[in-house]
Amino acid sequence: MASRSANASSAEDLGKLLLRLALGVLILLHGADKVLHGAGFVLDMVAKHGLPREFGYLVYAGEVLAPAMLILGLWTRPAAFVLAVNMAVAVWLVHMGELFTRAQSGGWALELQGLYFAAALALVFTGGGRYSVTRRWS
Repeated sequence: MASRSANASSAEDLGKLLLRLALGVLILLHGADKVLHGAGFVLDMVAKHGLPREFGYLVYAGEVLAPAMLILGLWTRPAAFVLAVNMAVAVWLVHMGELFTRAQSGGWALELQGLYFAAALALVFTGGGRYSVTRRWS
């Protein structure tokens, strides 16, 4: 019985690792693009919504710092929370007109953003598992 529990625990930890890596890498690619080409689009969108343009620089926390932390399993829960907030803000700034629409293929127009948001929330609630740098906050 103990080995079955240990196997289940190992499988859960592996699942959390895979979720952290997938979400972290996929969001980090968006952040890398902003590092290489600037965050002008985000800064413009923030200003268009009446917020200080500088607020847009927080995108680097949500698309570079937090994903890197997820990949490492460094304070997974807070990093995942930052990612969830980042996705909510991205939908608010850019995609609100698509919130209740379907894509040409039949799926939800925001399925990618929704999946990123749900994965981030899952990590907020589950933590990063055994294969993380900081287990206390992971």
